[in-house]
Amino acid sequence: MSYRALTFALAAVTLAAPVALTAQTLTGQDAFTDYTKEHPGVRRKVTLADLPEPKPDQSVDNGASMVPKPEGAWPVAPAGFKVELYAQGFTEPRLIRTAPNGDLFLADSKAGQIRVLRGVTPDGKAVTSETFATGLDHPFGIAFYPLGPNPKWVYVANTTSVVRFAYKGGDLKASGAPETIVSVLPGYAQLRGGGHWTRDVVFSKDGSRMFVSVGSGSNVDDPDTHPGEFHRADVLEYSPMGKFVKVYASGIRNCVGEAINPITGQLWCSTNERDNLGNNLVPDYITSVKEDGFYGWPWYYMGGHQDPRHEGKHPELRSKVITPDVLLNPHFASLEMTFYPEAQESGSFPADFKGDGFAAEHGSWNRAARSGYEVIRIPMREGHATGEYEDFLTGFVTPEGKVWGRPVGVTVAKDGSLFVTDDGTRSVWHVTYKGAATQSATGQ
Repeated sequence: MSYRALTFALAAVTLAAPVALTAQTLTGQDAFTDYTKEHPGVRRKVTLADLPEPKPDQSVDNGASMVPKPEGAWPVAPAGFKVELYAQGFTEPRLIRTAPNGDLFLADSKAGQIRVLRGVTPDGKAVTSETFATGLDHPFGIAFYPLGPNPKWVYVANTTSVVRFAYKGGDLKASGAPETIVSVLPGYAQLRGGGHWTRDVVFSKDGSRMFVSVGSGSNVDDPDTHPGEFHRADVLEYSPMGKFVKVYASGIRNCVGEAINPITGQLWCSTNERDNLGNNLVPDYITSVKEDGFYGWPWYYMGGHQDPRHEGKHPELRSKVITPDVLLNPHFASLEMTFYPEAQESGSFPADFKGDGFAAEHGSWNRAARSGYEVIRIPMREGHATGEYEDFLTGFVTPEGKVWGRPVGVTVAKDGSLFVTDDGTRSVWHVTYKGAATQSATGQ
């Protein structure tokens, strides 16, 4: 069977109308997955009761075996959706956010650049692709301030700092040098020796608070004995002018993607949990983030489960550990997330997507059978998660288990379509809704 034929065979399970796609929810041990079981429309719900005991001897080094995109390979979306290759040729496309005027701001992290993409040609490509800023230190997070239709600044979270550029809607290039808002983020001295380097930045719904996420410097180092973990594995709160306020939430090993829930105004995080405890430990997660909340790292995980590598430490914290809203499969490497707003234009997704979340699952290394390498949907009801997640965009792994694409960033365009960055093919994909009767799952 050709790769193209296999793609459509896998897509065949999704050829019902979008509402019907959500009928199946896998629970219990069936909720644990790998790439061969990931198909658009399949929902899973992992609970605390499903978690196994730690089994460090199960841990494997099974990193992505990257290959060029095979002939005919294409991301697979639910029936009614079309996927097109929008832009390519980047060095390392990571986080992507939509400006108030509809431009797409993209962090090309390894290149040290912020790029701007605009418009869609008749053949589905970007009309305009410009370099907004250069010379940055692994930029990742991007935010516009003040909130609303006419921001004056573009904030960029580098690995080592937060800077901002003067901005007016429609600018394709920065008009001047960046202003440093936060001069040194935690982990600067230790970074070159390893640790998570992504930093995201978002503003609270009222614009009065700036949240900066900083991942841990390690898998499970105890901050009590490792000074390099100070103010890491945290979400830090600053004023919009860069004055440190406090640790907003702690024990979140690596909150890669931040988002503000448009209904509740609550901060949410898409989080990478720890490795080396087994195939099905520890689940990555997506969660609302409570102010002054503690999420366990490194001593505990998923509520009061103690990491055996820190047995007996900090018993006073066990009852304080918050269980995340949505438990994902372990080792998914959950990266950027976003919420689907109420969109009015013809390209909008079906009404039942309103208020739901989307997140990019980059795929990780510490599982015998590959999982992740997809974009997922997070069902919500009135701003609160149901606890499930749903495969939405799959197909980035060959039948033999070779990886050709790795989703990183997700953003919703002004017309309601979805853009996805992929640092495997170094490209940006565009997902549009064409109607329930549409049978093609790809843009080919």
